[in-house]
Amino acid sequence: MLDALNEIKRGADELLVEAELVEKLKTGRPLRIKAGFDPTAPDLHLGHTVLLNKLRQFQQLGHHVIFLIGDFTGMIGDPTGKNATRPPLTREAVAENARTYQEQVFKILDPARTEVRFNSEWMEKLGAAGMIRLAATHTVARMLERDDFHKRYTSQQPIAIHEFLYPLIQGYDSVELRADVELGGTDQKFNLLMGRELQKHHGQPPQCILTMPLLEGTDGVNKMSKSLGNYIGINEPPQEIFGKLMSISDELMWRYISLLSFEPLATIEGWRRQVAEGANPRDIKVGFALEIVARFHGRAAAEAALAEFEARFQRGALPEDMPEITLPGVDGGLAVPQLLKQAGLVTSTSDAIRQIAGGGVRLDGERVTDKNTSVPVGTTVVAQVGKRKFARVTVV
Repeated sequence: MLDALNEIKRGADELLVEAELVEKLKTGRPLRIKAGFDPTAPDLHLGHTVLLNKLRQFQQLGHHVIFLIGDFTGMIGDPTGKNATRPPLTREAVAENARTYQEQVFKILDPARTEVRFNSEWMEKLGAAGMIRLAATHTVARMLERDDFHKRYTSQQPIAIHEFLYPLIQGYDSVELRADVELGGTDQKFNLLMGRELQKHHGQPPQCILTMPLLEGTDGVNKMSKSLGNYIGINEPPQEIFGKLMSISDELMWRYISLLSFEPLATIEGWRRQVAEGANPRDIKVGFALEIVARFHGRAAAEAALAEFEARFQRGALPEDMPEITLPGVDGGLAVPQLLKQAGLVTSTSDAIRQIAGGGVRLDGERVTDKNTSVPVGTTVVAQVGKRKFARVTVV
């Protein structure tokens, strides 16, 4: 059991309450492991897979996973981490996104050990009277203890009444599903604790909570998010996934490996020692990129992506001492001429425009032909001017 507990805790940020989980594991029965995903965008990205990988570990340990699609809560909009009310999605958008989630999730989870549920199943039956009873279990003061609500309240930013319902509904999902364990990101701790409290209120044993770190996007700064453009989608073409992983910084590489790789911890520690002793981090990054691409597209596609990457960059033509630069975006992005100038790759924007017109500018190996091309905020690119000027640039 100790080995199982250590596997469960691997990569996690916090386990509440460990002693309770030990008692649940001692029963020998398969535990009911819940994780909820609001279908707010049609594609899952590597940030989502931090939780999915942990669910997979529970399955390998013999437990029952409930992949909960928050089609009801998705129409409210999760206020977690938001400094403004998020517009709710339409029922049609939620349904379409939920369909694609189901197609993608089984690239990681075992279908035979996965129960897919929708929280509209019970929330639509709850009705207005049931919702009022649910809302009566907590006070406004309790809700304002939550960090993002507190910040918005003290800064006089509006909080819509329906946003208070979100953590209550997420907690009530745990009651309906009789969850033994719920997983979520570190930003979800308040909502996860709500599940424990509502289960106690309904006479159920409280669920244990396992929080997982939030994966930074390719910019290395912000949480991976499609809206920020710093994401790596699991349904993206193999070459795109491979190229984006190769573009992350060497420092960020270790963060990605620790949260996403299925390699044993001893193997990863061995890689760290090799780099500390002088090995090229690029070789480790190549191996990791192969692992991730193979997971979603197969080994043959991963090998083909590596071959294309090496051909694009002429087998190691990228300098190892390439400068890494962070530049501020304007109106959601940064025009390539400005990017090149601020990165010190050209003497002026007019020089940049001449270089573009002459075919001498590339981003991630692709020639730039339009001087109006812009790099979105949250994106990291390898910018190249001519044959010898390179910089890895992150727009924030």
